Amino acid sequence: MELQDKYKAVIEVAKQGGATGLVVEEKNNVLYISGKVSEAVKQKIWDVYKKIDPEMRGGDLMLNVQSGDFDEVYEIREGDSLRKIARKYGTTWQKIYEMNKDVIKNPDLIFPGQKIKIPKA
Repeated sequence: MELQDKYKAVIEVAKQGGATGLVVEEKNNVLYISGKVSEAVKQKIWDVYKKIDPEMRGGDLMLNVQSGDFDEVYEIREGDSLRKIARKYGTTWQKIYEMNKDVIKNPDLIFPGQKIKIPKA
């Protein structure tokens, strides 16, 4: 648990960045973090890690964070529609819906606070 405390900021960036398949486990004094995130979140994770271990010599963290097929996570706001969000990001509402069927059951019913992945353009 000590390593999870040490690298709490790294884990939080991954969670807040909408990491999918996030796995955090400690084995033999090494913390393993894996999952899929956007390229931008992946860079933020590495930036936070470099602040904790600037020379990357700790040897107590194994990061296996891969870029997913989305650019970022968007939190739906009041007044949003998939079409409006798609226009903002240069994609189609259909692509957003297909990528987020686990969150959006009906493309005509989205709710403030839902977090959705925005597909790469």
